[in-house]
Amino acid sequence: MKITAKLSATALGLALGIVGASAGYAAEFEFKLHHFLSAKAPVHTQMLEPWAKQVEENSGGRVKIEIFPSMTLGGRPPELIGQARDGVVDLVWTLNGYTPGLFPRTEVFELPSVAANDPAAANIAMAEMFESDLKDDYKGVEVMFLHVHAGNAIHMRDSEVRKPEDLAGKKMRIPSRTGGWVIEALGAAPAAMPVPELPPALQKGTVDGAFIPWEIIPPLKIQEQTQYQIEGFEEYRFGNSTFQVSMNQGRWDGLPEDIQKAFRDASGGDWPKQVGEIWRASDDFGINMAVEAGNSHITLSEEETAAFETALEPVVDRWIEDVKSKGVDGAALVEKARGLIAEHATR
Repeated sequence: MKITAKLSATALGLALGIVGASAGYAAEFEFKLHHFLSAKAPVHTQMLEPWAKQVEENSGGRVKIEIFPSMTLGGRPPELIGQARDGVVDLVWTLNGYTPGLFPRTEVFELPSVAANDPAAANIAMAEMFESDLKDDYKGVEVMFLHVHAGNAIHMRDSEVRKPEDLAGKKMRIPSRTGGWVIEALGAAPAAMPVPELPPALQKGTVDGAFIPWEIIPPLKIQEQTQYQIEGFEEYRFGNSTFQVSMNQGRWDGLPEDIQKAFRDASGGDWPKQVGEIWRASDDFGINMAVEAGNSHITLSEEETAAFETALEPVVDRWIEDVKSKGVDGAALVEKARGLIAEHATR
């Protein structure tokens, strides 16, 4: 009788364990990851979900990361970094440019002629420069990884652009303060707004166009509000944007070393290169969708692209002078970033 009772109790325990697992028993360490794009956007399906799954696998099931897209936990996109620093959420994916001037060192990767068309190489360079050159930008959070997208191209409602003068007087949406300097250098007027607000602004004519990558076309249906997509020779882009996946510092500091390692292993190694490849593939998908919708995809000639490069040279000098007041040697960062991107070139 006693043996039977013990066996029955064991069986019951196993059964409850199975039921608990199938019902989604709480993991030992649960995290909320908040971001500003939809659950259908490539950043969600192709980058954040695979990364979160890898962390969970690395932890042996002790970690669970729940992803909240489209600002579903509240606030506006520029508030994401504050939510992470204040511990409102555990993790965020956010655009650095939404908080202008907060990440001055990392801005080097936004400059035209620095990360012009090779996101994988730029991501590797950022990873290599992080501890020595960029880390001071990120007080209050623990950075999982940084990345860029494929670069800012030109999207226009109803006007073709082939030379800088074609943008004179146009009102253009900007992704960052360095993006604003790009627009000003080209004679246009910058209009700052989070990217989810761009479609109605284009539709209403509040802006004439935007500097954004192709990958954002599908989730925001940009092809429906524009007629022209313009990029330079050999996919040259007019500046870039930097992004981060970061965790609240206090939450990170409270994790045991093996759980920290689960995050680090998922974020290191070949992951920065893979992220660059993900964004490049998403970019190709986006421009193909616009072309299939009947939009004009304009690739500038080598000579036309050179005219834009010349017009944008002062942006780099302006940034170097600006960050000097923050004690940052901008010229050294530009030289180092360019060198590492060239070293790790994938294109």
